Parts: sequence; C-alpha cells; structure tokens
Amino acid sequence: MAGNTFGKLFTVTTFGESHGIAIGGIIDGCPPGLELSEADLQVDLDRRKPGTSRYTTARREEDEVKILSGVFEGKTTGTSIGLLINNTDQRSNDYSKIKDTFRPGHADYTYQQKYGLRDYRGGGRSSARETAIRVAAGGVAKKYLKEHHGVEIHGYLSQLGPIKVETVDHSVTNTNAFFCPDPSKLEALDAYMRDLKKQGDSIGAKVSVVATNMPVGLGEPIFDRLDADLAHAMMGINAVKGVEVGDGFATVEQKGSEHRDALTPEGFASNRSGGVLGGISTGQDLVVHMALKPTSSISVPGETIDIHGKTAEVITKGRHDPCVGIRAVPIAEAMMALVVMDHLLRDRGQNADVHCTTPVIAAKVGPR
Repeated sequence: MAGNTFGKLFTVTTFGESHGIAIGGIIDGCPPGLELSEADLQVDLDRRKPGTSRYTTARREEDEVKILSGVFEGKTTGTSIGLLINNTDQRSNDYSKIKDTFRPGHADYTYQQKYGLRDYRGGGRSSARETAIRVAAGGVAKKYLKEHHGVEIHGYLSQLGPIKVETVDHSVTNTNAFFCPDPSKLEALDAYMRDLKKQGDSIGAKVSVVATNMPVGLGEPIFDRLDADLAHAMMGINAVKGVEVGDGFATVEQKGSEHRDALTPEGFASNRSGGVLGGISTGQDLVVHMALKPTSSISVPGETIDIHGKTAEVITKGRHDPCVGIRAVPIAEAMMALVVMDHLLRDRGQNADVHCTTPVIAAKVGPR
C-alpha cells in the first residue's frame, strides 16, 4: 500500500493495523547527537492513549514505545530510528457481526473497492490506532525543535459541538481530560458528553495547534509551501474534514485593510495569516485549526449495504470514542512538529549560508 511515508528529509514511515500484533515506524533523517530515550516519547503517547477517561474509548492500551535502533548510549546516531508499540487489548470478536457490512462514514466500503478485501477488525490500517506512531515520531521532532531552536508546539480543544473555548491558557490544557485551555468550559463539556453517551451518539470537534518561537524563512515555494504541507499533514489525520491556517474561512468576510498584518519596526501588528506569507514562515506563531467529524461508530442504528450490495442495518458495538477530537490534540501537535522539522532541515540544506541584512522583527506588538 503506497502513501505510508511522510516528509522529505525528516521522514516517518508507519506500519501495522488496529488489531494486529503491533504498530511501528521508521524515522529517517534525524540529526545525530540528540539525547533521546523512550521516556521522552512516552509523555505524549500517554496523552493520546485510549482508556484514560470516561470520554474516550474503553480500549486499554499502555502504548509503551520501544526504540529498536538509531540510538546509542542515549543519543541519536543519525541512522534510522525504529519504533514499536505492541497491541495488547484487541477484541476482534466485537467486529465479527459487521465483517460483511459497511459502516457508513467509515473507510470500509472504499478499502473494499480499492483492494478487493479489508481488515474489518477495528478498521485495520484505517484505524486511528496507527497515529500512536506518529505521536512517538512527533515527540522526536518536538524535542529537537525545542532544544535546538526554542520552538514549542501547543495543541488544544477549541470547540466540542456547540461549546466554544473563549480563553486560552496553555498551562490548563493538560490538566483535564478534554485538553481544554478554558477552565470555565469544563463543567459544560462534562455534562454534554455524559448526555451524548446516554444517547449512544457522537459529536464533532475543532482542534487548534500553535507553534511559538518560529524561525523566519521555512517553506518551499511553490508546491511545498509551509501552509500547504501543514494542510496536507492535518488532513492526513483520521476524521479531519477541514483545515484553516490563521483566520482561515473567516477571511471571506474580511476586507484587505483589515486582514493584512501590518509590519512595523517593533513587530507585526496582528497575525491573521497564521504565521505564513507566500508559503514561508514569518517568525510569528504558526496557527492551524482543524475540524473533525463525529465518528460513525455508534450504537444508533444506521442504514447501509452488505458485501453483496443488499440493504442492511448496522449497529456498531465495541469500544469507540464519542468524540475523536479529544484525543486528536497530541496527534495534531505531532504532525505540526513533523512538518516544521522537515522544513527546518530543508531550509538548512539549501540556505545555511544565506545572510539577510534586513532585521528580523518581533512576532507581534501590542494593540495599536
């Protein structure tokens, strides 16, 4: 199956299925000398793993990552880094009743048509289980970016159903099960999700991710623009149906005099562009938002067809997230880290000797 590798200089290739023996990956292009341990990667894996709260799937996976290669005496060697996570809590029998039917809103039908067969156990390769390796790989990129360039990446749940975040405090995000940066919304989120679970239904969400302390000049015109690669990365996350950079679709209602980010000797006056101009980073915060659809793995009966094309009814049993957007937060962080890391190495390879006499202005100035 093609399409299992992401990136050009800093590349990540993943393998494995939801109910297979294990999932794994290979990272290529990581610079040598980075201090790296399994504990460094486990932090974000623990944030993503299932079974951590009543709001996520009940599947229990420790998601303990093993580094198989590419690290010697605690430091990366510059060779390929092998990662492996064993699957330990598969319940394939949960899917035996739907093996001959297609779950609406899932990849069942398209995989069957494309390959002539499919792994129906938990969605096989199309399952979000695969993203655990992306999170582990993203942990390597995040560590390098922070230690060598001061770049930090923060994701958060910015909307769940009708509930929108009004304030963003990154120090709060990882203290609650929703990855919500607004403490005033926690009670409403809890009540909404409790009611949703009683209904046996699911809901969509909006996730935002921000990279701070960004360097200027990352991005390769024309087709490998930084924002284009970010959109590619985020759309590659399961259930994502829309991506915005900066103000995104809100720009439809903005005038040019309002949207443009004025440049002053003291810094940018605003950041409606999301930190990218002409596909190249400005040094401002990199801001991306994504919309995730509600999962179709619900207990509410739905109309479908079977493998013979006949009408059927499907009720999905098993263990599923009533809102997949919640656990998508660390995945979005990882994908942004992979994009920034890849473009950093590409820029270093081509433009390491470039010296610009124009001063670098601040990412943002105060209100004017």
